[in-house]
Amino acid sequence: MPRRLLTEFGMGTSLRRQDYTQAACRAVENALWHNSINLAELFGKDKAEMHITVDVGVQEPDRVDTAQVAAVFPYGQVTVHVTKGGLDVPRPEGDGNPTVMANVAISVALEGI
Repeated sequence: MPRRLLTEFGMGTSLRRQDYTQAACRAVENALWHNSINLAELFGKDKAEMHITVDVGVQEPDRVDTAQVAAVFPYGQVTVHVTKGGLDVPRPEGDGNPTVMANVAISVALEGI
């Protein structure tokens, strides 16, 4: 059974295109790009052995391409779950095209720890 060792959080947006996938990918990048944690190496494991779980919250979960979100990670075994959450912020123009905000929680686990 993999043991969770790390959880990171991020937020991403799609300002004008209502692209829920883009907002989710940006949230993942936000969580990852601010950290430099060599977790696998710390425990003598290969990066490919990492079990990565991504929980995404957006207002329209069906509009997130989970394969694109998983592709942000250069290594590891990635699982993406999408649920209702995040926030759609109405634009001042009232044109019905909100700014999309996505939130993510990324958990990293390793077996044999």
